[in-house]
Amino acid sequence: MSNIFSIKKNDSSCRARTGKLILPHGEVNTPVFMPVGTQGTVKALTNADLEEIGFEIILGNTYHLFLRPGCEVISQAGSLHNFNGWKRNILTDSGGYQIFSLAGFRKITVEGARFRSHIDGSSHFFSPEKTVEIQRIFNSDIQMQLDICSPYQASFKKAMNDLIITENWMFRAQEKYKEVRNEGYNGIFFPIVQGNFYKELRERSAESVIKINPDGIAIGGLSVGEPNDVFSEFLEYTARLLPQEKPVYVMGIGTPEYMLTAVENGVDMFDCVLPTRIARHGIALTSYGEISLKKEKFCKDFSPLDPSCECKVCKNHTRAYIRHLFRTKEILSSMLLSYHNLYFLNNLVKSARRAIEENTFMDFKKNMLSAFSGQ
Repeated sequence: MSNIFSIKKNDSSCRARTGKLILPHGEVNTPVFMPVGTQGTVKALTNADLEEIGFEIILGNTYHLFLRPGCEVISQAGSLHNFNGWKRNILTDSGGYQIFSLAGFRKITVEGARFRSHIDGSSHFFSPEKTVEIQRIFNSDIQMQLDICSPYQASFKKAMNDLIITENWMFRAQEKYKEVRNEGYNGIFFPIVQGNFYKELRERSAESVIKINPDGIAIGGLSVGEPNDVFSEFLEYTARLLPQEKPVYVMGIGTPEYMLTAVENGVDMFDCVLPTRIARHGIALTSYGEISLKKEKFCKDFSPLDPSCECKVCKNHTRAYIRHLFRTKEILSSMLLSYHNLYFLNNLVKSARRAIEENTFMDFKKNMLSAFSGQ
């Protein structure tokens, strides 16, 4: 059993399970969707909004927070929690995804990643040890190792080379993590399974991660442009390589289909910018699929975003009104749609937990996705 995780109920028809994470800033019920707060805030929402919805953990972005406001500011504040006022748990990534997504701004060596700031062009260097120290300054409840996420359709040679570096970084980060733990830091360290879309590399990576016996394990390198069936195949394959007693986190997924597929395969945690990003483009998640309020047909539609949703947005506002806000570029449009979309996904995982407790998860998944896809 992991020191931080206990399994409450397993669904007999698949690998889905409910559980509980014990973290420095309170318990987290799993499966759990974690909103992304790139700059220390979930866009368009207050902490009170997030607490009202029921979130027990959010994300922060190490790369962006390192650049602004900087480690000195957060250190003087005492922690990222003190700086942004969020009283519950925070998971921080390591900057590894920015190594992937900002390819034109960085150079990778065995020692680490040197990159130019996308803000002012200044040069910075992230080693695996430095990212552990940065996240210690943030006082992250869960911190991630520095890793390399290879692009979809990368050659075997490149994927292998990236994995060798990622493994080296993992072992170095683990040693640094032991040091900061001895100095009083009580956050949790998650290594990351990589290996691109090569099963032998995924297997090698999983074996390396298991070797250090971490409290939790992340699966990286998925949802990077691959087809849905490839995502599902490699998610299932990778998840089955990992110890069932450890909490498993798949990074960067936030659609109902991907989330429920992950839960089916025993995944406990996931995150994505999708719900707030599409909100800023006038899109709402509903029980019957996404709706775009850009469409003229919603001009005089005085029904709620989702008639079956009980969030305060659906109780108090209509599609016509929110469409008006969006078209007139009122900030309130992003606020209302972001609240609703995050409420929708949080309610989805709560419903998934209930279905697992009732041993009906596969029926729940089938029915939910059938309605969501309009079938």
